[in-house]
Amino acid sequence: MVKKWLEKCYVGLIFFLLYAPILILIVCSFNASKSRTVWGGFTLHWYTDLLQDAEVMAAVQTSLALTTTSAVIATLLGTLACIGMAAMSQRKQQAVMTLTNIPMLNADIVTGIAIMLLFVRFGTLGYLSMLAAHITLGVPYVILNVMPKLRQTSKSIYEAALDLGASPGHAFVRVVLPDILPGILSGFLLAFTISLDDFVVTYFTKGAGINTISTMIYQQVRRGINPEMYALSTILFLTVLLVLWVVNRISAKQVRETRE
Repeated sequence: MVKKWLEKCYVGLIFFLLYAPILILIVCSFNASKSRTVWGGFTLHWYTDLLQDAEVMAAVQTSLALTTTSAVIATLLGTLACIGMAAMSQRKQQAVMTLTNIPMLNADIVTGIAIMLLFVRFGTLGYLSMLAAHITLGVPYVILNVMPKLRQTSKSIYEAALDLGASPGHAFVRVVLPDILPGILSGFLLAFTISLDDFVVTYFTKGAGINTISTMIYQQVRRGINPEMYALSTILFLTVLLVLWVVNRISAKQVRETRE
């Protein structure tokens, strides 16, 4: 009995340490006072100011366009890479997976500086350099999510579809794709989150006059965070929470249908 109580207290403490800062951030977004220690009353003022701030809205639009585009391209490239790796021998697959892990284990500052030097040498820094950098960040995460699902797929079912007269493309869409779709969605969401959250690589690869949410917050830290950023962070957190809830509901529904 005491052991279970201690386990619950430990888990509760972990969750408290994880989510207490976020709860404080949400409370500050509704505080009429700019002070983080003095409660000035409930207000939606910072949310209305956020929507009217052209600089912030431009950064949000740039971030959403960048993260969505990079996540889609990274998901496509990562999925195609997994399909190609599935046709390799075990030894070659291990070699490619080792190369895939290097960008994730490598420090972000090294990746950012390397891509910056590449574009400075052969081009210019701007939106395309940021997009290429974010795609580079996202592809390994997509591969690591899709590859296990692809390994779980039975090759005999795909070959049986071919024997029944299906073309390779049709057999892949009707047989393989439904099995690896959860991995593709997980890889897309992870690539999207990594891209939206990234600061270091974005800072070194962005062009002049281009700002994302992370770089704009960094600029404000030096002169004081505007409470509008609390409101923006709250909206982002609730949006991600909603997306995760929807994805989990869809996954649970698919599991129930499979069992039935």
